[in-house]
Amino acid sequence: MRKTNPADGAGAVGAGISPAALAFDTSNYTASAAWFDGEKGENSGQLLEVEKGALGLRQSEALFRHVRQLPAVVEKLGIGLARVGAVGASSKPRETEASYMPCFLAGVSQAKSIASLAGLPYAEFSHQQGHIAAAAWSAGMSGLLDEPFLAWHLSGGTTELLLVRPRGRSISCEIIGGTTDISAGQLVDRTGKLLGLGFPAGRELDALALRADRKERFKVKVNGTEFSLSGMENKLARLEANPEETAYCALAAIADAVGRATLEAVKSRGTLKVLFTGGVASSKILRGMLDGYFASPEYSSDNAMGVAILTYRELL
Repeated sequence: MRKTNPADGAGAVGAGISPAALAFDTSNYTASAAWFDGEKGENSGQLLEVEKGALGLRQSEALFRHVRQLPAVVEKLGIGLARVGAVGASSKPRETEASYMPCFLAGVSQAKSIASLAGLPYAEFSHQQGHIAAAAWSAGMSGLLDEPFLAWHLSGGTTELLLVRPRGRSISCEIIGGTTDISAGQLVDRTGKLLGLGFPAGRELDALALRADRKERFKVKVNGTEFSLSGMENKLARLEANPEETAYCALAAIADAVGRATLEAVKSRGTLKVLFTGGVASSKILRGMLDGYFASPEYSSDNAMGVAILTYRELL
């Protein structure tokens, strides 16, 4: 987390107004802005359009679309600048120095400009930290942010088991397991493409899986807290003629691998609460097969609420 402070006396919230943190998150596929005042908040987000049959966007195109969409996203947010006491943004996928994606520049530049013009303090966090904070808050488990716990970040770019610890009023995330090749979200989207679904395919795939007879099951090899998902693609291709079973097998394989890796982590690190977040974690199939705390569906997918929560905790 990185933060800056305004000049003394600048940007003060008016008397009697509860200050809120304003934050931005511009992941590869969703432009988001959110505010949080310590108890409640609101998120506004818009998926970036992806051509049918494609499996994503180039970073240059994602950045361009974020810049175009952010004004409308902010307009829908329903908060005036007079209410804002601090500004934050996600600046990279993870906390590590090497973690970088150009699309996050859209949110960072917007947030820095507002903070500078209004004389407000500014903070940066990772996209992953934001996901976890939003998940804990939406699950009614904000207290998790003040104690160690396990968290799964299951998305199009990430399938990681994290040991999350408090760090000041923020959190740190240490990777202790997850996939060794493609992410859960990549398997979901590749399965969706196989079945002729749109991108991202998670919602449609989950709907298909819920109608399956659930007679077929494939397992992946789990080595401690790590596993590989790439081998599932050939197995799923053999079921292509039955879309419901194909969809179910893809999601059930993810849930099974995640569940077994979690048990291994608990064995070695003691009993810790487990939190699930990321777009794939909104799947009803996964929620029915895994034990733990889940973000509400609207805060499983990419959003700026977690960054707003962390900005509030750090600066207000």
